[in-house]
Amino acid sequence: MNGVTPRTLTLPVKPMIVEPVTLDGQHVRLEPLTQEHYSGLCENVMGDDIWRWIFTPVNDTADMRKFVEKALTLSTEGSILPFVTIYKPENCIVGTTRYLNIDKSHHSMEIGTTVIGKRWQRTVVNSEAKYLMLRQAFEVWGCLRVQLQTDALQSQNAILRLGATQEGVLRNHRICADGRLRDTILFGITDEDWRAVKLNLEAKLA
Repeated sequence: MNGVTPRTLTLPVKPMIVEPVTLDGQHVRLEPLTQEHYSGLCENVMGDDIWRWIFTPVNDTADMRKFVEKALTLSTEGSILPFVTIYKPENCIVGTTRYLNIDKSHHSMEIGTTVIGKRWQRTVVNSEAKYLMLRQAFEVWGCLRVQLQTDALQSQNAILRLGATQEGVLRNHRICADGRLRDTILFGITDEDWRAVKLNLEAKLA
């Protein structure tokens, strides 16, 4: 035993109710993905250089069509909740992201499959989108844990800047499109972490 006393929740714990929602911030609006967003995604979120860390690379408009259709199918099944990211000052689609691995019984989920057009990378877009998604997860849906994952070869700085805690390495976790065995770095944010993470993000956004 490591001497840590686990938390105990009052039973029964009701499952989360996770439904499609629009998340609106100062600079960014996240809208549930629909077929109508296809053209905007093709216009601003194309190119294998920005999709290289995603398991479903999008290299052309046909790939984008497949990406959207698969996302909508998984959304109907309830396993993911996909969004398009809209940059409000220009009123244009600049990316996509989603909730996935949604576990309503255990009040946990993941944020991932985040792709942002090159012109809007390293701007307020990613930080505010993550802030909106985390706030919804913890404060509205009552999440106990949100996790994020990244390829071990990819920079983890963006996730660390959120205030997430690195929890471990999943070795030989995935087989990439080129045959490479991917090690995955796992990060987590708990409901107990959320207050500090929220203050950190609000300070950055201010």
